[in-house]
Amino acid sequence: MSDEKLGVLAKEHIVAGPGFNRWLVPPAALAIHLCIGMAYGFSVFWLPLSKALGIKDAIKCGPDVGFLQELFVTNCDWKISTLGWMYTLFFVLLGTSASLWGGWLERVGPRKVGVVAAFCWGGGMLFSALGVHLHQFWMMVLGSGVIGGVGLGLGYISPVSTLIKWFPDHRGMAAGMAIMGFGGGAMIGSPLAADLMKYFATPTDVGVVQTLVVMGLVYFAFMMCGAFGYRIPETGWKPAGWTPKPSQANNAMITQNHVHVSKVWGIPQFWLIWMVLCMNVSAGIGVIGMASPMLQEVFGGSLIGVAKKFGELDKTQLAAIAGIAAGFTALLSLFNIGGRFFWATISDNLGRRLTYAIFFILGGILYFSIPGSAAAGNKLLFVGAVCIILSMYGGAFATVPAYLADIFGTQMVGAIHGRLLTAWATAGIVGPVVVNYMREYQLGLGLPREQVYNQTMYILVGFLVVGLICNLLVRPLNPKWFMTPAELEVEKRLAHEKVKASEVQADGTHAHDKPSSPVVLVLAWAAVGIPLVWGVYRTTLTVAKFF
Repeated sequence: MSDEKLGVLAKEHIVAGPGFNRWLVPPAALAIHLCIGMAYGFSVFWLPLSKALGIKDAIKCGPDVGFLQELFVTNCDWKISTLGWMYTLFFVLLGTSASLWGGWLERVGPRKVGVVAAFCWGGGMLFSALGVHLHQFWMMVLGSGVIGGVGLGLGYISPVSTLIKWFPDHRGMAAGMAIMGFGGGAMIGSPLAADLMKYFATPTDVGVVQTLVVMGLVYFAFMMCGAFGYRIPETGWKPAGWTPKPSQANNAMITQNHVHVSKVWGIPQFWLIWMVLCMNVSAGIGVIGMASPMLQEVFGGSLIGVAKKFGELDKTQLAAIAGIAAGFTALLSLFNIGGRFFWATISDNLGRRLTYAIFFILGGILYFSIPGSAAAGNKLLFVGAVCIILSMYGGAFATVPAYLADIFGTQMVGAIHGRLLTAWATAGIVGPVVVNYMREYQLGLGLPREQVYNQTMYILVGFLVVGLICNLLVRPLNPKWFMTPAELEVEKRLAHEKVKASEVQADGTHAHDKPSSPVVLVLAWAAVGIPLVWGVYRTTLTVAKFF
């Protein structure tokens, strides 16, 4: 079916008029990213699901039941290690779906893609709820893992090129606002899911089915509101009174031309930035995955004022330091989110290449310092280093869309960003595999638990060195890679950018003739701000356990 027949979903229908307030677009993006960001917090379901049949204690499967059998088994509970594959699926599907359909996004516009993302993410959760009800793990894999993973990818890239076009004066900040929401989604979703499961739990039910249904419907509604809040600027639009600074206009690292997405696989700079993101994220994911056990095993009883190593603690003491570690994890999530906005915003002044150089140089120093601060028993230096590392992990995600727009132009930056997210999918496998393998290897050598992470940290420093070299090699593109004026005109026609906001649509309406209401602006920001503040508040309560 053509865009024209889809009415309100057509790209022509969402071209904003002269009275539109561009600050209405970030809340629309946040509405979608805060929902799909729950992917980070899905592990809140693992423990209840591992006892879905047994309720109090898991009904363990026999030794003859492997992973494939667990997909279909109905008489025993799933292992947490099996459920963990959902997390891997999320980020592999996010990268692959964003890569596959990024070009489609540029042609049909963010609203249609946002609507499809809402159906995939919300619908995937509902299908997963049915899978839990029938105790069929393959349905969870298909529902949230595959269908939801596609929704993740489409939802993640849907606002990127739109925000960058609305904020040519603050590209980094614009991308940071949206991608901050993806980091914040788990801060809202995890405590919400925990509260709902407590509410719905009975002596014969862990409450996961009902929770997935409620959250699936809420997320669907929220994401649809976000999708219908998207507007795109007219071709050539600029903020009133804004002209590029001479330093920006003459900056060779910020192109005024545009690259077609079909060419990026063959451009060296694309692969350099791909490696930049992959190395930074591999190292960051490695730290995220082991931050909680590392804190507990390195500092042991000193976390609760007991002069004992981790292996010497009793169950009560282990529970106490587990609570402190949960607060530490919550603290890291705040730095992850804050870093997304902070680093992306300052990259507008520092430049993207310098910002990434800071990530790699400062990050390398901090990773290298962790074994020393751990050996010295200095919790303040250890925690400070990990917090700053996590801020730069989040900052890398938020800064890279603006980096791509600088190097490849803005015409197809959403599609190019989609291709680049395959680096995230790769890092999601590389980081945890290296960290987990090295930990098991070191334990197998008989090293004390408090020392098993040292070698891993030095390997992650190696990742950052590779990333730094790739970042320093990024140069402006050879003009041969840019679209000619004729090719650009064809692409704009395919993307429906010749439509003017003042033109009458097929249904007799105008895209956006009236000035935006200040009341609507306040309500839009309140709709995303209130849940985000609530999430920060709940996370802060957990952080308090750490201090």
